[in-house]
Amino acid sequence: MSNFRSQRSGAVAATLARSRLGVPQVLFFVLAAAAPLTVVAGGASTGFAVTGTTAVPMAYLLIAAVMAIFAVGYVAMSRHVVNAGAMYSYVAHGLGPIPGIAAAFVALVAYNAMQIGLYGAFGVVAAEVLAVAGTPVPWWVCALAGWALVAALGLARVDLNGRVLAGLLLAELAVIIGYDLVMVTHPAGGTVATETLDPRQLLTPGVTAMLVGGIAGFVGIEAGTVFAEETRDPRRTVARATYLAVAITGACYAGSAWAMSVAAGADSVVAQAQRHGTELMFVLVSPHIGQTFVDAGRLLFLTSLFAALLAFHNTVARYLFALGRERVLPAALGRTNRRTGAPKLGSLTQSALALTVIVAYSLAGLDPITHLFFWLTVTGGLGVLILMTATSLAVIGYFIQLSHGESAWRRWVAPGTAAWALCMILVGTVTSFGDLLGLPDNSELHWWFPSGYALAALAGVGWALWLRTNRPQSFQTIGWGADSATAVAPPTPPTARQPSRV
Repeated sequence: MSNFRSQRSGAVAATLARSRLGVPQVLFFVLAAAAPLTVVAGGASTGFAVTGTTAVPMAYLLIAAVMAIFAVGYVAMSRHVVNAGAMYSYVAHGLGPIPGIAAAFVALVAYNAMQIGLYGAFGVVAAEVLAVAGTPVPWWVCALAGWALVAALGLARVDLNGRVLAGLLLAELAVIIGYDLVMVTHPAGGTVATETLDPRQLLTPGVTAMLVGGIAGFVGIEAGTVFAEETRDPRRTVARATYLAVAITGACYAGSAWAMSVAAGADSVVAQAQRHGTELMFVLVSPHIGQTFVDAGRLLFLTSLFAALLAFHNTVARYLFALGRERVLPAALGRTNRRTGAPKLGSLTQSALALTVIVAYSLAGLDPITHLFFWLTVTGGLGVLILMTATSLAVIGYFIQLSHGESAWRRWVAPGTAAWALCMILVGTVTSFGDLLGLPDNSELHWWFPSGYALAALAGVGWALWLRTNRPQSFQTIGWGADSATAVAPPTPPTARQPSRV
């Protein structure tokens, strides 16, 4: 009886809380990671300013189309592989355990870079808000305050995190829609401009750079599968949340970029973006609404950053949990808090790493916006782009083995198209990475950041080979999620299932 209780206790500890999330909660996690207001206020205006083109709205629509095609195969695979390791587990199933571990190492670097980099912007924006209120404090004090709150929520029930994100995101989306309506109803010159919605804009110079930079705005829409084990119906919930996230973010980004061009004028939006930077949206609406509403928008810009911090923290914690549960990393990472069901040590590990980086940047006196926020989040976006490309190939490899009742469109046409499109964007990103970071042409840092992912992948390959030789049981169960926690032999592959209609 004691052995039974011990085994049962261990199984529970290695299992995330079940049936706590529905479509709305998963959608909130996904949208929080995408940080719509942050992208609209910062990304769209920066796109106009840096590229010098008015094709920003159409570029966002094109990227949304690529993400929608990527999602077809991605969510099809999510119906058959339910694992908090998400893209890592998909690559393991579709391309093999060794590429899977390489993808896991890339994922840990990428999502940690995204999460930790956001503390730079959060600290600076929070410090600016407090300075206006008459309480000036250093950026790192605000960053540490945000870190403490994220660390505490990361150990709480996942549905509590979902409710926090829900409140923040609903307010955030309300501001975006409200500001867009104000800008469109107050057009420059009295005429609503439609030039920036002309598809021929995609043929103008600078669009490639916009695609490369714009893809980072969609990082997060792939995160729904990370929470699949905690949903009430993984086969439907993840798919619906992912498709909704692509549609909402695409509409927000393209619609807001177009609204800015209407309010500023298609012929002057680039110049105004270069002049005002991330303040462009607030500058355009301020003559038509009260200062209170402008300040509210700036405050929600801060909460948008916090929501993204919390969402990415949960993503990293679950990746660490999945790798610990499968004994790829220390087994202690694969345990959950018995009271809340949260991945306890995975959450604490991510918090410890973030704290170390914040303190290091503060002591070194580095610029929190350029060196922490901008460099790390752009680098994190590159890593997620690598993962998406590999995952699209993995979807094809997985369904080649067994169709699972999925159509050819879901098995190889859409994933193949997504892989080609993402690969083209990836090549453009790597070749122009120095320009994205604002580095001089002769800077060695141009290649240091992309090379970091090559080193992470090689480390993953080396570790996988070591596991195959020294821990064959762990190697054989890579990617199998909860089954790997109790497996004594390689788990039996799942039988073909009828795909749900989404």
